[in-house]
Amino acid sequence: MKGKIVKYYPLIPVYIAYLILFLIGINVSGMWQLVAMLAFYCAIGQAFNIFLGMTGYVDFGYVAFMGVGTYGMALSISHLHQVQWLGMGIIIIGLLLALVMASLLSIAVGAVALRLRGAYFAIATIGVNEGFRFLIEGAKIWGGSEGIIFSGQLTQTFGRETASLLSTLWADIFLFFIACIAAFITIYYMRGKIGYALTALREDEDAAKVMGINVTKYKIIAFITSASLAGLVGASAWALKLTYVFPPQVFEIHYTVECIIIVLLGGAGTLLGPVVGGLVYGLTKYWLTVIVPGFQLLIFAPIIIVIIVAFPEGIVGVLKRRFKGTTFKKFII
Repeated sequence: MKGKIVKYYPLIPVYIAYLILFLIGINVSGMWQLVAMLAFYCAIGQAFNIFLGMTGYVDFGYVAFMGVGTYGMALSISHLHQVQWLGMGIIIIGLLLALVMASLLSIAVGAVALRLRGAYFAIATIGVNEGFRFLIEGAKIWGGSEGIIFSGQLTQTFGRETASLLSTLWADIFLFFIACIAAFITIYYMRGKIGYALTALREDEDAAKVMGINVTKYKIIAFITSASLAGLVGASAWALKLTYVFPPQVFEIHYTVECIIIVLLGGAGTLLGPVVGGLVYGLTKYWLTVIVPGFQLLIFAPIIIVIIVAFPEGIVGVLKRRFKGTTFKKFII
């Protein structure tokens, strides 16, 4: 029993970091928006790391799953707002719909793309989000290029005050819950059969096959899990927070690039890495925007390159070496 509990010790620093972030946002005036942005980067980094970190495959179409999740929440609110007895059930249905839609899209994409490896897989996924976006716009699905605006329906259903709380507070609180769930799933996979199989295929996929590991099965598990969490992030951080969906925004590929940077910065395949990477990336981006507005990307890019070159295993990789053989080792993976 004790052994089962010990393997979850690495969750402690992750959850402490989220708790500190939350308390700062709640108690320090004017900090909530910054905290919400950091929670977004940590949550999406944690979700993306389940696939990239554990398999070594880079999915450039990842933002498509967030975009589909956004539509899941938007469709629930815009179509069910007149069903008064549902109440907050509309939000729950929106989250479930986001989960299902992102999962279905990941199954469709994974069925084709996961047959490929390395650069071929990355190339195959590049056009996923753009192709899906143009499908929605061209076929006029879910409002087409006009998107969906549902702020009025949200207010009509819950009233102005509750609707405002949902958009400004609860949408961000949901992010913390999603980040915590993603962290738990990560450690559960890492310390179980799934994690060992994914580690084997990441190190040498051919050798893993020879050893009898069904690599396709485990890639699909990681892919669907990661995509489903992305759908939940899109439903809360974008749809519920902004109360509208506009295709060019929700399918913007730079979000995928940010996910890759966060995971590599903190340490791919680690539990604490996406949290550290999300905090470093978010805070650096924020302060550069404040100090040198208009030039932040020019300065930010070389900083990121230097950090990644200096710490090829990520910041957490350095911490693991530093604390090797100490009491803190069991808390950092």
